[in-house]
Amino acid sequence: MAASALDIATTLIRCPSVTPEEGGALAALEALLENKGFRVNRVTFQDDETPDVENLFATIGSGAPHFVFAGHTDVVPAGNASDWSHGPFEGAVADGVLFGRGAVDMKGGIASFAAAALDFVSERGADFGGTLSFLITGDEEGPAVNGTVKLLKWAEAQGHSFDACIVGEPTNPSALGDTIKVGRRGSLSGIVTVTGVQGHAAYPHLADNPIPGLVKLMAALNALKLDDGNERFEPSNLEIVTVDVGNPAFNVIPARAEARFNIRYNDTWTLDGLKQKITETLEAADLGSLKLDLTFKRDASESFLTNDEALIATLTDAVEAETGRRPELSTGGGTSDARFIKNYCPVVEFGLVGQTMHKVDECVAVADLDRLAAIYKRFLDGYFGHIEA
Repeated sequence: MAASALDIATTLIRCPSVTPEEGGALAALEALLENKGFRVNRVTFQDDETPDVENLFATIGSGAPHFVFAGHTDVVPAGNASDWSHGPFEGAVADGVLFGRGAVDMKGGIASFAAAALDFVSERGADFGGTLSFLITGDEEGPAVNGTVKLLKWAEAQGHSFDACIVGEPTNPSALGDTIKVGRRGSLSGIVTVTGVQGHAAYPHLADNPIPGLVKLMAALNALKLDDGNERFEPSNLEIVTVDVGNPAFNVIPARAEARFNIRYNDTWTLDGLKQKITETLEAADLGSLKLDLTFKRDASESFLTNDEALIATLTDAVEAETGRRPELSTGGGTSDARFIKNYCPVVEFGLVGQTMHKVDECVAVADLDRLAAIYKRFLDGYFGHIEA
Protein backbone atom coordinates (compact mmCIF):
# COMPACT_ATOMS: atom_id res chain seq x y z
CA MET A 1 0.00 0.00 0.00
CA ALA A 2 1.16 3.51 -0.78
CA ALA A 3 -0.22 4.56 2.62
CA SER A 4 -0.97 2.46 5.69
CA ALA A 5 -4.63 2.15 6.67
CA LEU A 6 -3.48 1.78 10.27
CA ASP A 7 -1.46 5.00 10.19
CA ILE A 8 -4.36 6.93 8.66
CA ALA A 9 -6.88 5.48 11.11
CA THR A 10 -4.62 6.26 14.07
CA THR A 11 -4.23 9.86 12.91
CA LEU A 12 -7.98 10.27 12.52
CA ILE A 13 -8.83 8.67 15.88
CA ARG A 14 -6.47 11.08 17.61
CA CYS A 15 -8.64 13.94 16.33
CA PRO A 16 -11.50 14.46 18.85
CA SER A 17 -14.12 15.10 16.19
CA VAL A 18 -17.21 14.58 18.33
CA THR A 19 -20.28 15.85 16.45
CA PRO A 20 -20.35 18.67 15.39
CA GLU A 21 -16.65 19.46 16.01
CA GLU A 22 -14.21 18.98 13.14
CA GLY A 23 -11.49 18.17 15.67
CA GLY A 24 -8.69 18.18 13.08
CA ALA A 25 -9.89 15.08 11.23
CA LEU A 26 -10.83 16.83 7.99
CA ALA A 27 -7.62 18.84 8.12
CA ALA A 28 -5.64 15.61 8.39
CA LEU A 29 -7.46 14.13 5.40
CA GLU A 30 -7.00 17.33 3.42
CA ALA A 31 -3.24 17.29 3.97
CA LEU A 32 -2.98 13.60 3.08
CA LEU A 33 -5.00 13.85 -0.13
CA GLU A 34 -3.57 17.14 -1.37
CA ASN A 35 -0.08 15.72 -1.00
CA LYS A 36 -1.05 12.96 -3.46
CA GLY A 37 -2.59 15.25 -6.08
CA PHE A 38 -6.23 15.37 -5.04
CA ARG A 39 -8.10 18.66 -5.46
CA VAL A 40 -9.63 19.31 -2.04
CA ASN A 41 -12.47 21.62 -0.98
CA ARG A 42 -13.49 22.27 2.61
CA VAL A 43 -17.08 23.45 2.74
CA THR A 44 -19.01 24.66 5.79
CA PHE A 45 -22.81 24.67 5.87
CA GLN A 46 -25.15 26.51 8.23
CA ASP A 47 -28.73 26.16 9.39
CA ASP A 48 -30.71 28.29 11.83
CA GLU A 49 -31.59 25.33 14.05
CA THR A 50 -28.34 23.32 14.05
CA PRO A 51 -24.60 23.92 14.52
CA ASP A 52 -22.36 24.83 11.59
CA VAL A 53 -20.64 21.78 10.13
CA GLU A 54 -17.41 21.42 8.13
CA ASN A 55 -17.30 18.95 5.24
CA LEU A 56 -14.72 17.82 2.69
CA PHE A 57 -14.90 17.02 -1.01
CA ALA A 58 -11.78 15.75 -2.78
CA THR A 59 -11.36 14.56 -6.35
CA ILE A 60 -8.73 13.32 -8.78
CA GLY A 61 -8.84 12.31 -12.43
CA SER A 62 -11.32 13.47 -15.07
CA GLY A 63 -14.31 12.33 -17.03
CA ALA A 64 -16.55 9.32 -16.62
CA PRO A 65 -17.01 7.04 -14.88
CA HIS A 66 -17.04 9.09 -11.69
CA PHE A 67 -16.84 6.94 -8.57
CA VAL A 68 -17.12 8.33 -5.04
CA PHE A 69 -16.26 7.00 -1.60
CA ALA A 70 -18.49 8.53 1.10
CA GLY A 71 -18.27 8.62 4.86
CA HIS A 72 -18.08 10.70 8.02
CA THR A 73 -15.32 11.73 10.39
CA ASP A 74 -17.63 12.81 13.20
CA VAL A 75 -18.09 10.39 16.09
CA VAL A 76 -20.42 9.98 19.04
CA PRO A 77 -19.20 11.05 22.50
CA ALA A 78 -16.79 8.69 24.23
CA GLY A 79 -18.59 8.77 27.57
CA ASN A 80 -16.46 8.34 30.67
CA ALA A 81 -12.87 8.05 29.41
CA SER A 82 -11.86 6.15 32.56
CA ASP A 83 -14.10 3.27 31.47
CA TRP A 84 -11.89 2.66 28.43
CA SER A 85 -8.95 0.26 28.45
CA HIS A 86 -7.08 2.84 26.34
CA GLY A 87 -7.88 6.51 25.90
CA PRO A 88 -10.78 6.96 23.44
CA PHE A 89 -8.73 9.43 21.38
CA GLU A 90 -5.33 7.86 21.98
CA GLY A 91 -5.33 5.53 18.97
CA ALA A 92 -3.56 2.79 20.92
CA VAL A 93 -2.70 -0.58 19.37
CA ALA A 94 -2.59 -3.65 21.61
CA ASP A 95 -2.33 -7.29 20.51
CA GLY A 96 -3.07 -6.42 16.90
CA VAL A 97 -6.16 -4.35 17.74
CA LEU A 98 -6.61 -0.58 17.27
CA PHE A 99 -8.68 1.07 20.00
CA GLY A 100 -10.47 4.41 19.83
CA ARG A 101 -13.73 6.22 19.23
CA GLY A 102 -14.49 5.90 15.53
CA ALA A 103 -12.25 2.87 14.99
CA VAL A 104 -15.11 1.13 13.15
CA ASP A 105 -17.71 3.91 12.85
CA MET A 106 -16.22 5.05 10.71
CA LYS A 107 -12.69 6.45 10.75
CA GLY A 108 -11.37 2.95 10.14
CA GLY A 109 -13.47 2.68 6.99
CA ILE A 110 -12.27 6.07 5.77
CA ALA A 111 -8.67 5.09 6.48
CA SER A 112 -9.08 1.89 4.46
CA PHE A 113 -10.60 3.55 1.42
CA ALA A 114 -8.09 6.40 1.61
CA ALA A 115 -5.22 3.89 1.67
CA ALA A 116 -6.78 2.00 -1.24
CA ALA A 117 -7.34 5.15 -3.29
CA LEU A 118 -3.81 6.43 -2.73
CA ASP A 119 -2.38 3.05 -3.69
CA PHE A 120 -4.56 2.97 -6.80
CA VAL A 121 -3.53 6.47 -7.90
CA SER A 122 0.11 5.72 -7.13
CA GLU A 123 -0.01 2.71 -9.46
CA ARG A 124 -2.15 4.17 -12.24
CA GLY A 125 -1.38 7.87 -12.11
CA ALA A 126 -4.01 10.59 -12.30
CA ASP A 127 -5.03 9.57 -15.81
CA PHE A 128 -6.66 6.25 -14.91
CA GLY A 129 -9.74 6.53 -17.12
CA GLY A 130 -12.23 8.33 -14.92
CA THR A 131 -12.72 10.34 -11.74
CA LEU A 132 -12.33 9.27 -8.12
CA SER A 133 -13.74 11.40 -5.32
CA PHE A 134 -14.21 11.52 -1.55
CA LEU A 135 -17.43 12.88 -0.01
CA ILE A 136 -16.76 13.28 3.72
CA THR A 137 -19.09 14.91 6.24
CA GLY A 138 -18.86 15.89 9.90
CA ASP A 139 -22.62 15.63 10.49
CA GLU A 140 -23.63 11.97 10.15
CA GLU A 141 -23.86 11.26 13.88
CA GLY A 142 -25.65 14.56 14.45
CA PRO A 143 -28.76 16.12 12.90
CA ALA A 144 -27.57 15.25 9.35
CA VAL A 145 -28.72 18.69 8.19
CA ASN A 146 -25.45 20.45 7.32
CA GLY A 147 -23.59 17.42 6.02
CA THR A 148 -23.97 14.98 3.15
CA VAL A 149 -27.33 16.25 1.91
CA LYS A 150 -25.95 19.77 1.36
CA LEU A 151 -22.53 18.59 0.21
CA LEU A 152 -24.19 16.58 -2.56
CA LYS A 153 -26.09 19.66 -3.72
CA TRP A 154 -22.89 21.70 -3.59
CA ALA A 155 -21.00 19.09 -5.65
CA GLU A 156 -23.77 18.98 -8.23
CA ALA A 157 -23.67 22.79 -8.50
CA GLN A 158 -19.92 22.52 -9.13
CA GLY A 159 -20.63 20.28 -12.12
CA HIS A 160 -19.93 16.88 -10.56
CA SER A 161 -22.08 13.93 -11.63
CA PHE A 162 -21.52 10.61 -9.88
CA ASP A 163 -21.93 7.17 -11.42
CA ALA A 164 -21.58 5.01 -8.31
CA CYS A 165 -20.75 5.22 -4.61
CA ILE A 166 -19.63 3.06 -1.71
CA VAL A 167 -20.33 4.26 1.83
CA GLY A 168 -17.78 2.82 4.23
CA GLU A 169 -20.14 2.20 7.15
CA PRO A 170 -19.50 -0.92 9.29
CA THR A 171 -21.87 -3.35 7.58
CA ASN A 172 -20.52 -6.70 8.73
CA PRO A 173 -22.16 -8.31 11.79
CA SER A 174 -19.51 -10.91 12.63
CA ALA A 175 -16.66 -11.09 10.12
CA LEU A 176 -15.33 -9.01 7.26
CA GLY A 177 -17.07 -10.21 4.13
CA ASP A 178 -20.43 -11.06 5.71
CA THR A 179 -22.66 -8.37 4.28
CA ILE A 180 -23.04 -5.66 1.66
CA LYS A 181 -25.90 -3.26 2.25
CA VAL A 182 -27.73 -2.76 -1.05
CA GLY A 183 -30.64 -0.79 0.40
CA ARG A 184 -32.19 0.49 3.58
CA ARG A 185 -35.63 0.77 5.08
CA GLY A 186 -36.95 4.29 5.45
CA SER A 187 -37.40 6.05 8.77
CA LEU A 188 -40.31 8.22 9.93
CA SER A 189 -40.60 9.76 13.39
CA GLY A 190 -43.60 11.53 14.86
CA ILE A 191 -44.89 13.28 17.96
CA VAL A 192 -48.44 12.78 19.21
CA THR A 193 -49.78 15.37 21.65
CA VAL A 194 -53.15 15.20 23.39
CA THR A 195 -54.42 18.36 25.09
CA GLY A 196 -57.15 18.45 27.71
CA VAL A 197 -57.93 20.67 30.68
CA GLN A 198 -55.77 20.81 33.79
CA GLY A 199 -57.48 20.42 37.13
CA HIS A 200 -57.56 18.99 40.65
CA ALA A 201 -57.47 15.20 40.90
CA ALA A 202 -60.31 15.35 43.43
CA TYR A 203 -62.56 17.25 41.01
CA PRO A 204 -62.23 15.39 37.70
CA HIS A 205 -65.51 16.83 36.41
CA LEU A 206 -63.78 20.22 36.26
CA ALA A 207 -60.88 18.86 34.19
CA ASP A 208 -60.35 16.79 31.05
CA ASN A 209 -57.55 14.23 31.48
CA PRO A 210 -55.46 13.80 28.30
CA ILE A 211 -53.69 10.64 29.49
CA PRO A 212 -56.48 8.10 28.77
CA GLY A 213 -56.79 9.63 25.30
CA LEU A 214 -53.08 9.25 24.67
CA VAL A 215 -53.20 5.65 25.91
CA LYS A 216 -56.01 4.94 23.44
CA LEU A 217 -53.99 6.43 20.58
CA MET A 218 -50.85 4.49 21.47
CA ALA A 219 -52.88 1.28 21.66
CA ALA A 220 -54.15 1.97 18.13
CA LEU A 221 -50.62 2.50 16.84
CA ASN A 222 -49.29 -0.53 18.69
CA ALA A 223 -51.99 -2.74 17.14
CA LEU A 224 -51.28 -1.47 13.64
CA LYS A 225 -49.77 -4.11 11.35
CA LEU A 226 -48.11 -2.31 8.49
CA ASP A 227 -47.02 -5.21 6.26
CA ASP A 228 -45.40 -8.66 6.16
CA GLY A 229 -42.21 -7.60 4.42
CA ASN A 230 -41.12 -9.05 1.09
CA GLU A 231 -38.22 -10.80 -0.59
CA ARG A 232 -36.16 -7.59 -0.43
CA PHE A 233 -37.06 -6.15 2.98
CA GLU A 234 -38.06 -7.31 6.44
CA PRO A 235 -41.46 -6.17 7.77
CA SER A 236 -41.99 -2.53 8.66
CA ASN A 237 -42.14 -1.87 12.40
CA LEU A 238 -43.54 0.96 14.51
CA GLU A 239 -42.03 1.52 17.93
CA ILE A 240 -43.35 3.84 20.63
CA VAL A 241 -40.15 5.28 22.06
CA THR A 242 -41.32 7.59 24.84
CA VAL A 243 -44.45 8.75 26.69
CA ASP A 244 -44.19 12.01 28.64
CA VAL A 245 -46.52 14.02 30.83
CA GLY A 246 -44.10 16.07 32.90
CA ASN A 247 -46.36 16.08 35.93
CA PRO A 248 -44.62 15.60 39.33
CA ALA A 249 -47.79 16.17 41.40
CA PHE A 250 -50.20 13.45 42.57
CA ASN A 251 -53.14 15.80 42.96
CA VAL A 252 -53.03 17.49 39.54
CA ILE A 253 -54.62 16.28 36.30
CA PRO A 254 -52.19 17.46 33.59
CA ALA A 255 -53.19 19.57 30.63
CA ARG A 256 -51.05 17.75 28.06
CA ALA A 257 -49.63 14.31 27.37
CA GLU A 258 -47.14 13.48 24.64
CA ALA A 259 -45.74 10.36 23.00
CA ARG A 260 -43.12 9.83 20.31
CA PHE A 261 -42.78 7.01 17.83
CA ASN A 262 -40.43 5.82 15.11
CA ILE A 263 -41.26 3.67 12.08
CA ARG A 264 -38.72 1.73 10.02
CA TYR A 265 -40.56 0.94 6.81
CA ASN A 266 -39.89 -0.99 3.62
CA ASP A 267 -40.71 -0.28 -0.02
CA THR A 268 -44.31 -1.39 0.45
CA TRP A 269 -44.86 2.21 1.55
CA THR A 270 -44.15 5.65 0.24
CA LEU A 271 -43.42 8.36 2.78
CA ASP A 272 -46.64 10.21 1.98
CA GLY A 273 -48.67 7.00 2.05
CA LEU A 274 -47.29 6.05 5.45
CA LYS A 275 -47.98 9.51 6.88
CA GLN A 276 -51.56 9.26 5.64
CA LYS A 277 -51.99 5.81 7.23
CA ILE A 278 -50.75 7.03 10.62
CA THR A 279 -52.90 10.15 10.44
CA GLU A 280 -56.03 8.15 9.58
CA THR A 281 -55.35 5.64 12.36
CA LEU A 282 -55.05 8.34 15.00
CA GLU A 283 -57.97 10.41 13.76
CA ALA A 284 -60.22 7.33 13.83
CA ALA A 285 -59.92 7.13 17.64
CA ASP A 286 -62.74 8.71 19.67
CA LEU A 287 -61.10 11.28 21.94
CA GLY A 288 -64.24 13.15 22.90
CA SER A 289 -63.39 16.76 23.68
CA LEU A 290 -59.66 16.15 23.82
CA LYS A 291 -57.51 17.76 21.13
CA LEU A 292 -55.08 15.71 19.01
CA ASP A 293 -51.95 17.12 17.42
CA LEU A 294 -49.68 15.02 15.19
CA THR A 295 -46.31 16.29 14.01
CA PHE A 296 -43.90 14.39 11.75
CA LYS A 297 -40.20 15.13 12.17
CA ARG A 298 -38.46 16.62 9.17
CA ASP A 299 -35.61 14.07 9.11
CA ALA A 300 -37.75 11.35 7.52
CA SER A 301 -36.13 9.20 4.84
CA GLU A 302 -37.46 6.99 2.05
CA SER A 303 -36.59 3.33 1.68
CA PHE A 304 -34.39 2.44 -1.29
CA LEU A 305 -32.93 -0.56 -3.10
CA THR A 306 -29.88 -0.39 -5.36
CA ASN A 307 -30.04 -2.54 -8.49
CA ASP A 308 -26.78 -1.56 -10.20
CA GLU A 309 -25.47 -5.02 -11.13
CA ALA A 310 -22.02 -3.80 -12.17
CA LEU A 311 -21.42 -1.96 -8.89
CA ILE A 312 -22.71 -4.82 -6.74
CA ALA A 313 -20.96 -7.56 -8.72
CA THR A 314 -17.59 -5.76 -8.77
CA LEU A 315 -17.68 -5.20 -5.02
CA THR A 316 -18.97 -8.71 -4.30
CA ASP A 317 -16.19 -10.25 -6.37
CA ALA A 318 -13.59 -8.09 -4.61
CA VAL A 319 -14.89 -9.11 -1.18
CA GLU A 320 -14.89 -12.79 -2.07
CA ALA A 321 -11.41 -12.62 -3.59
CA GLU A 322 -9.92 -11.07 -0.42
CA THR A 323 -11.94 -12.87 2.28
CA GLY A 324 -13.13 -16.11 0.72
CA ARG A 325 -16.71 -15.16 1.64
CA ARG A 326 -19.53 -14.43 -0.79
CA PRO A 327 -21.29 -11.57 1.06
CA GLU A 328 -25.01 -11.52 1.71
CA LEU A 329 -26.86 -8.65 0.01
CA SER A 330 -28.87 -7.05 2.81
CA THR A 331 -31.29 -4.19 3.45
CA GLY A 332 -31.36 -4.63 7.24
CA GLY A 333 -30.35 -2.24 9.97
CA GLY A 334 -30.95 1.45 10.42
CA THR A 335 -30.32 4.41 8.15
CA SER A 336 -27.14 6.05 6.91
CA ASP A 337 -26.15 8.89 4.61
CA ALA A 338 -26.73 6.49 1.72
CA ARG A 339 -30.34 7.68 1.97
CA PHE A 340 -29.20 11.01 0.52
CA ILE A 341 -26.70 9.64 -1.97
CA LYS A 342 -29.23 7.32 -3.64
CA ASN A 343 -30.87 10.40 -5.15
CA TYR A 344 -27.68 11.10 -7.12
CA CYS A 345 -26.25 7.70 -8.08
CA PRO A 346 -26.40 3.99 -7.26
CA VAL A 347 -24.99 3.41 -3.77
CA VAL A 348 -24.05 0.43 -1.61
CA GLU A 349 -22.45 0.19 1.81
CA PHE A 350 -19.53 -1.97 2.87
CA GLY A 351 -17.10 -1.53 5.72
CA LEU A 352 -15.76 -3.10 8.89
CA VAL A 353 -17.30 -5.37 11.52
CA GLY A 354 -19.67 -3.25 13.59
CA GLN A 355 -19.83 -5.14 16.88
CA THR A 356 -18.09 -2.41 18.92
CA MET A 357 -19.46 0.74 17.27
CA HIS A 358 -20.62 3.38 19.79
CA LYS A 359 -19.39 1.17 22.66
CA VAL A 360 -16.70 1.68 25.29
CA ASP A 361 -13.45 0.23 23.89
CA GLU A 362 -14.58 0.58 20.27
CA CYS A 363 -11.89 -1.24 18.32
CA VAL A 364 -10.86 -2.90 15.07
CA ALA A 365 -8.40 -5.63 14.22
CA VAL A 366 -5.46 -4.15 12.33
CA ALA A 367 -5.67 -7.10 9.95
CA ASP A 368 -9.25 -6.10 9.08
CA LEU A 369 -8.13 -2.55 8.24
CA ASP A 370 -5.56 -3.92 5.83
CA ARG A 371 -7.95 -6.47 4.35
CA LEU A 372 -10.67 -3.85 3.85
CA ALA A 373 -8.15 -1.59 2.10
CA ALA A 374 -7.25 -4.52 -0.16
CA ILE A 375 -10.95 -5.07 -0.96
CA TYR A 376 -11.42 -1.41 -1.87
CA LYS A 377 -8.26 -1.44 -3.98
CA ARG A 378 -9.38 -4.56 -5.85
CA PHE A 379 -12.77 -2.91 -6.38
CA LEU A 380 -11.17 0.21 -7.88
CA ASP A 381 -9.06 -1.92 -10.21
CA GLY A 382 -12.17 -3.72 -11.41
CA TYR A 383 -14.40 -0.67 -11.58
CA PHE A 384 -11.95 1.32 -13.68
CA GLY A 385 -11.16 -1.61 -15.94
CA HIS A 386 -7.92 -2.85 -14.44
CA ILE A 387 -9.08 -6.28 -13.32
CA GLU A 388 -6.33 -8.45 -11.91
CA ALA A 389 -6.43 -12.20 -11.48
